[in-house]
Amino acid sequence: MTTEITQLAPGLLRLRAANPSPMTFSGTNSYLLRGLPISDVHDPQTSTGVALIDPGPEDHQHAEAILRALLPNERISHIFVTHAHLDHSPLARPLAQQTGAKVYGFGPASAGRSAVMARLAATANPGGGEGVDHAFRPDITLRDGETVHGDGWSLTALHTPGHFCNHMSFVWGDAIFSGDHIMGWSSTLISPPDGDLADYYSSLEKTAARGPRILYPGHGEPVPQPLALIAQQRAHREARTAQILDTLKQGPMSAESIARQIYTEIPAKLLPAATRNTLAHLIDLTIKNKISHAEPLQILSEFRLS
Repeated sequence: MTTEITQLAPGLLRLRAANPSPMTFSGTNSYLLRGLPISDVHDPQTSTGVALIDPGPEDHQHAEAILRALLPNERISHIFVTHAHLDHSPLARPLAQQTGAKVYGFGPASAGRSAVMARLAATANPGGGEGVDHAFRPDITLRDGETVHGDGWSLTALHTPGHFCNHMSFVWGDAIFSGDHIMGWSSTLISPPDGDLADYYSSLEKTAARGPRILYPGHGEPVPQPLALIAQQRAHREARTAQILDTLKQGPMSAESIARQIYTEIPAKLLPAATRNTLAHLIDLTIKNKISHAEPLQILSEFRLS
């Protein structure tokens, strides 16, 4: 398999990595954002800087495809990373070394954890840590709402934790590169302590407040009606919460036991991910004092209605 390249809009190229899986769908989307057509650069000795968003997994062929997609006199001047998962961030450092570009992101893999999740990670054994790029370190950390300007383009960073604590989305005009926060093909995985359901809801509201015309996600196709999808995904999570509370009426249960009852539509190999999502809901319900569990919290803990 090879990297799939698609022109999505004037100045925007999508390069889809050859890493399809049940968790990455058709593969990880990398994006090249060029603000000035090469014909606008009158000095042939002048290079135009383009932005690379989510360089992708550690894959030499994908890296080569990204570099080959550059036009004459173009160079990668900025590398933006939505979050430190192994299918999004590992190519950032080698491409930065090869091109001289700086890597931009919210921070290392643990940056942005809520106080609840930081305490959980430090004092309990909740499991998690699926595919985390622990080596990720941006050269330049971005603040929520900070704008970076390039050659004819600009991106505004939004801290959108929920799927992952250091997750950032990037606003480009009336479009948003939404990473794994919002995707059209599936709702996102929320796996504590890296994922946080309360943060996810807040990030949905923050994204909706921008009123985007279109989303360019980390996996799958562009989302042409973002506000409708955001409302749908919030309603989906609220329905899951109601299912969990209803299931707990049968008596104390673990996250896995609940997941087996409510995720009846998924293949068995996706049950571990469903269990992690269920745990995120259970932690949120615990914080809201609607359920309880014996200490310390673990993936095998049994939860009961308060």
